Amino acid sequence: MKIPVTPPELRLTPDILTKIFQKDRVNLSDRKYQHWDTLRHRTPPDGFSVEEWWFAIKLSRVSQYKQLSLLSKEGEPFVYAYVDAMAEMLHFIDMQAAGTLQGKSFENIITPQTQDRFIFKSLVEESITSSQLEGAVTTRKVAQEMLYNDRKPRDRSEQMIYNNYLAMQYVKTKKGKPLTPALLLELQQIVTYTTLDDPEASGRFRVETDDIHVVDHFGTILHTPPSSAEIADRVQKLCDFANGVGTQGFIHPVIRAIFAHFWLAYDHPFVDGNGRTARALFYWSMISQGYWLAEYIPISHFIKKAPVKYGRAFLYTETDGNDATYFMLNQLGLIVRAIESLHEYLSKKVQEWQKLQSVVQQSDSLRGMLNHRQIALLNNLLKNPDAFYTVESHKRAHHISYQTARTDLLEMERLELLSVTKQGKAMVFWPKPNISKYIQSL
Repeated sequence: MKIPVTPPELRLTPDILTKIFQKDRVNLSDRKYQHWDTLRHRTPPDGFSVEEWWFAIKLSRVSQYKQLSLLSKEGEPFVYAYVDAMAEMLHFIDMQAAGTLQGKSFENIITPQTQDRFIFKSLVEESITSSQLEGAVTTRKVAQEMLYNDRKPRDRSEQMIYNNYLAMQYVKTKKGKPLTPALLLELQQIVTYTTLDDPEASGRFRVETDDIHVVDHFGTILHTPPSSAEIADRVQKLCDFANGVGTQGFIHPVIRAIFAHFWLAYDHPFVDGNGRTARALFYWSMISQGYWLAEYIPISHFIKKAPVKYGRAFLYTETDGNDATYFMLNQLGLIVRAIESLHEYLSKKVQEWQKLQSVVQQSDSLRGMLNHRQIALLNNLLKNPDAFYTVESHKRAHHISYQTARTDLLEMERLELLSVTKQGKAMVFWPKPNISKYIQSL
């Protein structure tokens, strides 16, 4: 990855200031919040050089800066500008990730019976893509097979993915609890278990002999983190920030989560596993602050679609006076896209469910094969595909005899609508895999 060109030093002479204030400020704005590395290739407004245009933009940004309590390795504070695009995305996330899913009949899909399945699917996706970002080469199909069947990892890549899955489950158990250096160490130990060349580097902070740099695929050094001698103090400050201790003024919870992610990756306190730990930290922060929908949205999936933009957002911040707005806008955009993607998926599922409901209600074939009790059960399993049924539950639901209930369920098993297993002496009936396609074929 190419390191961005550092912006020119801000030189606001009286002549430039006069020119800026006489110009319509709207024409001097930059709604995309571009870095100098990109802006320098664009055509500036009439009467301005590209450097003067940059100075005008920076003047506007500086006036909006909010200072964060965390410092760069040079001891300078990180800042961010609360721009319109940020406010708009934060409002969307507040409404969608901390509120309720409304207006699209999602209650037919997100039910107590299906909630765990959706969360598990998201955990699997996050575990796979977060590990692939760090070099895991196992295919998604193989990784899904391992996690869905709870199979032991067979190589280092599978172990990375399995570790990340355990780490995501771990942060859920720490929801609402204070972040501590010990918790971060335990999280990194889970992430790196049996995957490091030096096993002793798992579960500890890096030391002076650990020569750590962030490099690209060609070996170019992109970032050198702070000295190992500073790690203990800086990690404690990160924990304080994440816990809302010692910060001045209001910091939006999502901004807090995003910057905790950024700062851990910036400091690189571990020999390995920094990226995966940082992304797990983001999830902990989001769900701890009431953003329950974060459990359903695999952010790493969207980072993986544009990894260069993700990496460049870090570099833009470091090369432009610790302006973390670049990284925050990048991450907010990913969160918004993840939520929109979830809505699209749920809308599709609602449409499928409504279509199947119509098929069941109108199909002469099904009505010729099933009685009214079986039709009711079929409607229920379409709404709750993870539900299971027993002869006793079917008997109580319809006030029928045990033998009638047993006959109903076994007939649906014969028609390949249900599968049956034994739990002790009882028969337990489950919906068949791909039952939706099977029903439509009938």
